[in-house]
Amino acid sequence: MKEVKTPTSSSYHDYLISSLKDPEHAAAYIGVMLELEEGREPELLRSALKDIIDARLLSDNLSEEAKQHYEKLDKILSETGGNEIYTLIEFLDALGYRIAIAPKD
Repeated sequence: MKEVKTPTSSSYHDYLISSLKDPEHAAAYIGVMLELEEGREPELLRSALKDIIDARLLSDNLSEEAKQHYEKLDKILSETGGNEIYTLIEFLDALGYRIAIAPKD
Protein backbone atom coordinates (compact mmCIF):
# COMPACT_ATOMS: atom_id res chain seq x y z
CA MET A 1 0.00 0.00 0.00
CA LYS A 2 1.30 3.45 -0.91
CA GLU A 3 2.03 5.79 1.97
CA VAL A 4 0.16 9.08 1.72
CA LYS A 5 1.58 12.17 3.35
CA THR A 6 -0.83 14.66 4.80
CA PRO A 7 0.26 18.24 4.26
CA THR A 8 1.03 20.20 7.37
CA SER A 9 -1.06 23.24 8.10
CA SER A 10 1.93 25.41 7.22
CA SER A 11 2.38 23.81 3.80
CA TYR A 12 -1.37 23.96 3.16
CA HIS A 13 -1.42 27.65 4.02
CA ASP A 14 1.54 28.26 1.70
CA TYR A 15 -0.28 26.37 -1.06
CA LEU A 16 -3.49 28.33 -0.42
CA ILE A 17 -1.72 31.70 -0.53
CA SER A 18 0.09 30.67 -3.71
CA SER A 19 -3.18 29.60 -5.38
CA LEU A 20 -4.86 32.87 -4.40
CA LYS A 21 -2.43 34.80 -6.56
CA ASP A 22 -4.68 33.72 -9.43
CA PRO A 23 -7.65 36.15 -9.64
CA GLU A 24 -10.05 33.36 -10.65
CA HIS A 25 -9.11 31.30 -7.58
CA ALA A 26 -9.33 34.33 -5.31
CA ALA A 27 -12.81 35.19 -6.63
CA ALA A 28 -14.00 31.61 -6.12
CA TYR A 29 -12.54 31.58 -2.59
CA ILE A 30 -14.42 34.74 -1.59
CA GLY A 31 -17.57 33.39 -3.23
CA VAL A 32 -17.41 30.19 -1.20
CA MET A 33 -17.00 32.15 2.04
CA LEU A 34 -20.04 34.27 1.21
CA GLU A 35 -22.16 31.25 0.27
CA LEU A 36 -21.60 29.28 3.47
CA GLU A 37 -25.05 28.74 4.89
CA GLU A 38 -24.49 26.85 8.09
CA GLY A 39 -22.41 28.27 10.85
CA ARG A 40 -21.52 31.54 9.20
CA GLU A 41 -18.48 32.70 11.02
CA PRO A 42 -17.40 36.28 10.48
CA GLU A 43 -13.86 35.21 11.22
CA LEU A 44 -13.90 32.93 8.16
CA LEU A 45 -14.70 35.84 5.88
CA ARG A 46 -12.08 38.04 7.55
CA SER A 47 -9.54 35.23 7.28
CA ALA A 48 -10.34 34.67 3.60
CA LEU A 49 -9.90 38.35 2.84
CA LYS A 50 -6.59 38.39 4.72
CA ASP A 51 -5.41 35.36 2.74
CA ILE A 52 -6.13 37.22 -0.49
CA ILE A 53 -4.32 40.32 0.76
CA ASP A 54 -1.33 38.15 1.74
CA ALA A 55 -1.29 36.60 -1.74
CA ARG A 56 -1.38 40.04 -3.34
CA LEU A 57 1.42 41.27 -1.09
CA LEU A 58 3.59 38.29 -2.08
CA SER A 59 2.94 39.10 -5.72
CA ASP A 60 3.66 42.78 -5.12
CA ASN A 61 0.18 43.35 -6.52
CA LEU A 62 -1.63 45.39 -3.87
CA SER A 63 -2.34 49.05 -4.42
CA GLU A 64 -2.31 51.50 -1.55
CA GLU A 65 -5.99 52.18 -2.25
CA ALA A 66 -6.87 48.47 -1.97
CA LYS A 67 -4.86 48.22 1.25
CA GLN A 68 -6.76 51.16 2.76
CA HIS A 69 -10.12 49.68 1.74
CA TYR A 70 -9.14 46.32 3.21
CA GLU A 71 -8.14 47.90 6.52
CA LYS A 72 -11.44 49.80 6.68
CA LEU A 73 -13.48 46.70 5.81
CA ASP A 74 -11.58 44.53 8.27
CA LYS A 75 -12.34 47.03 11.03
CA ILE A 76 -16.05 47.04 10.13
CA LEU A 77 -16.17 43.23 10.01
CA SER A 78 -14.45 42.97 13.38
CA GLU A 79 -17.02 45.32 14.90
CA THR A 80 -20.22 44.04 13.25
CA GLY A 81 -19.40 40.43 12.44
CA GLY A 82 -20.39 41.04 8.83
CA ASN A 83 -24.09 41.20 9.65
CA GLU A 84 -24.72 43.74 6.90
CA ILE A 85 -23.10 41.57 4.26
CA TYR A 86 -24.89 38.40 5.32
CA THR A 87 -28.23 40.22 5.64
CA LEU A 88 -27.83 41.54 2.09
CA ILE A 89 -27.04 38.03 0.84
CA GLU A 90 -30.09 36.59 2.63
CA PHE A 91 -32.32 39.36 1.27
CA LEU A 92 -31.11 38.80 -2.28
CA ASP A 93 -31.57 35.05 -1.85
CA ALA A 94 -35.17 35.60 -0.75
CA LEU A 95 -35.71 37.63 -3.92
CA GLY A 96 -34.20 34.86 -6.04
CA TYR A 97 -30.80 36.45 -6.61
CA ARG A 98 -27.26 35.70 -5.59
CA ILE A 99 -24.02 37.62 -5.48
CA ALA A 100 -21.29 36.46 -7.81
CA ILE A 101 -17.65 37.42 -7.37
CA ALA A 102 -15.61 37.62 -10.56
CA PRO A 103 -12.31 39.22 -11.47
CA LYS A 104 -12.46 42.40 -13.54
CA ASP A 105 -11.47 41.96 -17.15
